[in-house]
Amino acid sequence: MMLPMPKEAPERVITGDPQDGDIQADTSLRPRRLGEYVNQDKVKSNLSISIEAARGRGEPLDHVLLYGPPGLGKTTLAYIIAAEMGVSIRVTSGPAIERIGDLAAILTSLQDGDVLFIDEIHRLSRVVEEFLYPALEDGAIDWVTGKGPGARSIRLAIKPFTLVGATTRYAMMSPPLRDRFGAVYRLDFHDVEALSQIIRRSASIIGIAIDEGGTEAIARRARGTPRVANRLLRRVRDFAQVRADGHITEAVALEALGALEIDHLGLDNVDERVLRTIIEKFDGGPVGLETIAASISEEADTIMDVYEPYLMQLGFLQRTPRGRLATRLAYEHLGLQPRAGAPSPQKALFD
Repeated sequence: MMLPMPKEAPERVITGDPQDGDIQADTSLRPRRLGEYVNQDKVKSNLSISIEAARGRGEPLDHVLLYGPPGLGKTTLAYIIAAEMGVSIRVTSGPAIERIGDLAAILTSLQDGDVLFIDEIHRLSRVVEEFLYPALEDGAIDWVTGKGPGARSIRLAIKPFTLVGATTRYAMMSPPLRDRFGAVYRLDFHDVEALSQIIRRSASIIGIAIDEGGTEAIARRARGTPRVANRLLRRVRDFAQVRADGHITEAVALEALGALEIDHLGLDNVDERVLRTIIEKFDGGPVGLETIAASISEEADTIMDVYEPYLMQLGFLQRTPRGRLATRLAYEHLGLQPRAGAPSPQKALFD
């Protein structure tokens, strides 16, 4: 007897990963210059100095690695770097470069100082990654022609360029690849004030009226992530146009977000399942990641990359050598009595 195929889970509104419809929206709402980019002040300051120095010397910018949870603006920063340097940008991703010939075609097409942006750079195959090394170090690629005893290596010079890599899995990058970046920056979650700035800017671009109460209601549920903030703004805009007068007030935003089943901290039923699994099935932990994944029928990587970072930022979850622990804040958020010995939360995002 054949088992029925599992239904594909619907896309979560509050995930930082891109969804259908995000690409066009992200492009239209994307800041063009460092001055327009909200938050990440240390990253912006360091990049500004590096860009100004590189332009003053007439040289390409050092290779830049950006890492952090999805949706925080890594791709946007790559476009900004190219714009500030006054050069073109070529965009690809680790999974898209399947063969060294694909990478060779990209590298040989770059012009002086161009930016090559590789998203999900941790997913480059080892062969492709090693082919990239001489391009980063020596400005050349080594191409092997022929096979067997007749094989010979040809070194092809390429024009100076800047590699901007982005990853959500910094630890999965090989040390040799990480070491070849001159600048490494981590992007952090945004606070409510920064997200409110982003929402106000986006609302003005898409032409929707929104008051401060509506802005804050969306910002508090955006999980510290600009992509989520803009996606929620679009959903609330649709609700306001159909159910209200087209103006996003606090009441309209709360009604729309309630229909999406997103609570006041930006958590949905999936986040609640993760927390309740740890608390109710495993007495608050510690419990291993694979065990949690099996209990809620989810991939371990998805839990670690998508769900956990924000739960940890809120102070609801702690990672320990023995496994995951739910904190007192997690119990209180779910309306449960904390068990004896439940850890006190670390500093939360909205303290």
